[in-house]
Amino acid sequence: MSKRYGYVRISTVKQSIERQIRNIKDQYPDAVIVTDEYTGTKLDRPGWTKLYKTVKSGDTIIFDEVSRMSRDADEGFAVYEDLYRRGVNLIFIKEPHINTETYKKAMESGVQMTGTNVDYILEGINKYLLSLAKEQIKLAFSQAEKEVEYLHQRTREGIRERKEKNERIRMGLEKGEIRPVGQVKGSKLTTKKSLAAKELIRKHSKDFGGTLGDAEVIKLAGISRNSYYKYKRELTEEA
Repeated sequence: MSKRYGYVRISTVKQSIERQIRNIKDQYPDAVIVTDEYTGTKLDRPGWTKLYKTVKSGDTIIFDEVSRMSRDADEGFAVYEDLYRRGVNLIFIKEPHINTETYKKAMESGVQMTGTNVDYILEGINKYLLSLAKEQIKLAFSQAEKEVEYLHQRTREGIRERKEKNERIRMGLEKGEIRPVGQVKGSKLTTKKSLAAKELIRKHSKDFGGTLGDAEVIKLAGISRNSYYKYKRELTEEA
């Protein structure tokens, strides 16, 4: 007796495996769901590996979309052809034009031969139609691969942008050039660097009984002129 399976897979915590299951069950409520979660490569997909080995001729595998079957175009098409030759029906809810039933019709609905010299032309037409069907399947897997790579690229860019933003915030805080969210304008910002700089100013600036001028203290403290005069003003207010 043939069986019907629904295969679902998510590779990040942000993806919804429930959505895929719901999409499959809405159309094929009797499908047995096979899942793989948080996988990064084809090597860590135990659910799919077991299903791929045990599925038999006449069985059906349903996917929410083509990328759930494979994220690699060449591998995806090779697996598709292998399952097709084994008599397994493949259904892609979001890409029905590459279902194996559609592919099968394309192979069987060739132009009938006439038994004349025209058959040479008709044979070429049939080969072209079959090649066109194969290209449609390859294109679907290729598009899925590009979409996955695009998402990975956006994720990498987002991580890099957040790191750069955090670094700018950190540098700005150390220099006293920006305030943390919620800090009232004009209030004092206390950091380890500001405390160290104020201590040097208090100890060495002529304005506080030291022996060094402004330029010398700025260089000694390793801070900007704006920060230096800001700290001097705050020290004066504290006195």
